[in-house]
Amino acid sequence: MLIGIVGLPLSGKTTLFNALTGSRIHVDPFGGRRETHRAVVQVPDPRLHKLAEIFLPEKLTPATVEYVDTAGVRESDRARGGLDDELLGYLRTVDEILLVLRAFRNPNVPHPRGEINPVRDAEQLLSDLLISDLAIVEARVARLEKSVPKSHNEAERLELEILRRFQRTLEEGKPLRSLPLEPEERKAVRGYGFLTLKPTLLVLNLDESDLPRSEDLVHQLDRFRSDPATSTLALCAQIEMEIAQLDPADRQTFLEDLGLPEPAMSRLIRASYELLGLVTFFTYESREVRAWTIPQGTPARRAAGTIHSDMERGFIRAEVVSYDDLVRCGSIAKCRESGALRLEGKDYLVRDGDIITFRFAA
Repeated sequence: MLIGIVGLPLSGKTTLFNALTGSRIHVDPFGGRRETHRAVVQVPDPRLHKLAEIFLPEKLTPATVEYVDTAGVRESDRARGGLDDELLGYLRTVDEILLVLRAFRNPNVPHPRGEINPVRDAEQLLSDLLISDLAIVEARVARLEKSVPKSHNEAERLELEILRRFQRTLEEGKPLRSLPLEPEERKAVRGYGFLTLKPTLLVLNLDESDLPRSEDLVHQLDRFRSDPATSTLALCAQIEMEIAQLDPADRQTFLEDLGLPEPAMSRLIRASYELLGLVTFFTYESREVRAWTIPQGTPARRAAGTIHSDMERGFIRAEVVSYDDLVRCGSIAKCRESGALRLEGKDYLVRDGDIITFRFAA
């Protein structure tokens, strides 16, 4: 899972990146740097550690998420007719867009547009993404309208039909996420990496003093949640960065002092899983217990291919037990005795928390 962090300069993007990844990237209080940062983080999942107590493996391998902290969206880019090409290049490759919206007040770090107004900033950033998609759609439609009548290419005809629908939606000011699309339609346009088709998480970056009111303050973003695959969340990136840079033994105490149930990384990753429709299954052997991330509704045979293509090609069956059943029984042997261990075929839809052993012909 690759998530792109986007925002205006001085919105706290890099501070949040540091909080999520434990990095110590220098935060420029004047927003003068135009750098991009990447880091991979492990997905916190208490179930993995419980499985380690049961299986006693030599190694635990959690799922991972990669974050890309992109350069801030400047007014000068907009004046030139759109987002920076390098920024667009990064965003077209991500699975999800995370928009950081400044709500904190700091007179020493002035907002590039003067007044603190996260709703205005959200509208502006979402409009930039929409305009970028519209420009691509218009150019491609113009080319296809010339070529399709001559070539009679069925794939291009379908693409033109989809893109005309996209064009109408974008011209109405609606993101492509608002359109219901069939799997074959998504496949036909996948190569474009349309930005408004990507799940989007709006993050309100608060002052520490506003944390007790975070649930109320985030409601100002409710209007954006009417779009499918769009969600909101509030946090204080500065505090979260400080927590991430503490020794692990001190983090829980600090969280409790602030009245925070868990670090932002846990909340953000969970929100991203929900937006992207992802679930986690686990595999085990004597040496390793490992977490795997797949889309919800993935058949067992395709899930096996996540581990290795040979497993998918030679799939025979999957031995499956749910996490709750395994914890209740205490071992695979007792799950087998009680009937909690099941044999499933290639079309079984893997569920979140399944522990699976795939049987396959090499």
